[in-house]
Amino acid sequence: MTGTSTDDRCLPPALADVARVEFDYADGDGIDFEPYSTFESAEETTGWVRDWTGDRTADGSAYRVFGQDGTGGLAALWLARPGRSLSDQPVVFMGSEGALGVVAGNLSDFLWVLADGVGPMEAVQFGSREGRPDARLTEIAERRASTPRRPAGEIIEGARAEFPSFVQDFEALCR
Repeated sequence: MTGTSTDDRCLPPALADVARVEFDYADGDGIDFEPYSTFESAEETTGWVRDWTGDRTADGSAYRVFGQDGTGGLAALWLARPGRSLSDQPVVFMGSEGALGVVAGNLSDFLWVLADGVGPMEAVQFGSREGRPDARLTEIAERRASTPRRPAGEIIEGARAEFPSFVQDFEALCR
């Protein structure tokens, strides 16, 4: 995967490829995900962080929002690794009804989660449920991923173990 500086607002090539895929919700058996063709603006991201937390001084500079589910929950790269590329940052999901969680430890692993038929919302709300593998997303992962293929559940659990304080840290902003 091509690295991108963390202050850049251009989608990494892998996310640009994902943004061209139409996701099938399949009446709840598919992936509830609507990828964006660009990152959400810094102003929009700061706005939702302020709305979520109730803190009018909070900013959204730690997130690059790249998609949503059907209810408005947001998928983002969380800039948790200073000085590293966007592709090396963890993927997180903040649901419209309060669900929070780490989906993958980096963009490459996120591609494998999608290929396994599990979206950001499903990863957080249902954990390691089995999805319906998608040939289009598998092709993107095979072409763009720099990590080996692993089952979605293994990737999700590994990311949660690597970033155990994400939910508590984000919820602390809400107090």
